[in-house]
Amino acid sequence: MALIHCHFFSQVLGLTSTMTVILPDPVASGEGATPLSRQHNYPTLYLLHGMSDDHTIWQRRTSIERYVEPLDLAVVMPAVQRSFYTDMVTGQRYWTFVSEELPALARAYFPLSAAREENYVAGLSMGGYGAFKLALTHPGRYRAVASLSGALDVARLAQAEATAGGGELKHIFGDASRLAGSPNDLFHLAEQLAQRGDVRPTSTSGVAQRITCTKTTSALAIIPAPWAWP
Repeated sequence: MALIHCHFFSQVLGLTSTMTVILPDPVASGEGATPLSRQHNYPTLYLLHGMSDDHTIWQRRTSIERYVEPLDLAVVMPAVQRSFYTDMVTGQRYWTFVSEELPALARAYFPLSAAREENYVAGLSMGGYGAFKLALTHPGRYRAVASLSGALDVARLAQAEATAGGGELKHIFGDASRLAGSPNDLFHLAEQLAQRGDVRPTSTSGVAQRITCTKTTSALAIIPAPWAWP
């Protein structure tokens, strides 16, 4: 496999940014032979870091390369600072970056598939929020989404912070009282998706799955697509 540290200029952010990319090994015609030409663009997992981490955390604290080695799967791990994957009120436009510019640039630089059935997104903590925000806002772009200990209920978190006297989230999302029901509220996005009655295929066999939504204080159960490797 190839591990690539990619530094590039982001027009959206107006600065040089970074992503780490894992690419599968090209197929060889035999032992010791020259690798054959690539026959397809790779299925891709966008893997999003948490608020106190950066994109390098996946190499430093997990075995991500070992996990994906047998899957013929590319992994894109972008750096987004402490942005909550949002166009910040006082900061950079990281939502526009991660939802639009990043996948376009990644596919321009590397042989990555743009097909919905070959794109996945997952994240840790703040990254879990970003992953679900991407999948709920653009369900036609991702086959599956996963959140690991996700900070999903940002309206509640921002309101608790405001009640305690303010903090960092007000600089990201703005007025906490206006966050619920906004495009940054995952539960609002999930309810909208459920109300539209969108039905997506869960597999190439054409089996369909209904969108469901359940809200608790710490979790969001919304299934826009299955988690299944190619």
